[in-house]
Amino acid sequence: MNVKIKIYFTGDDNKQFMGIGVYWLLVGIKKYGSIRKAAEGMRLSYVKALSMLNNLEKTLKSKILNRKRGGDSREGTTLTLAGEKLILMYDEYQDKVKSFAEFEFAAFRKEFELLD
Repeated sequence: MNVKIKIYFTGDDNKQFMGIGVYWLLVGIKKYGSIRKAAEGMRLSYVKALSMLNNLEKTLKSKILNRKRGGDSREGTTLTLAGEKLILMYDEYQDKVKSFAEFEFAAFRKEFELLD
């Protein structure tokens, strides 16, 4: 018996704007310098990826990406300082929440096993 948790953040409208998918997308953009390549790496359409990123920036009211012209010039996309920080903060937060959940679940499991 194990515990699995899904962590995501919601805005004031209670709609999800940040979760592991957006995190992976941001990490991919950092790696490839491209929204399209990051989306392809996740088997996600470019339109869906763009929608997720626009929703993220709108909800946070913060610029997360430096978007430059694509096309022939292929200048690509990079993360802003806020985008870089968001990746680190989300990763740290996720680790802390998972550690806490695993610790609490271990106690739950022990207590449950005593019922037999």
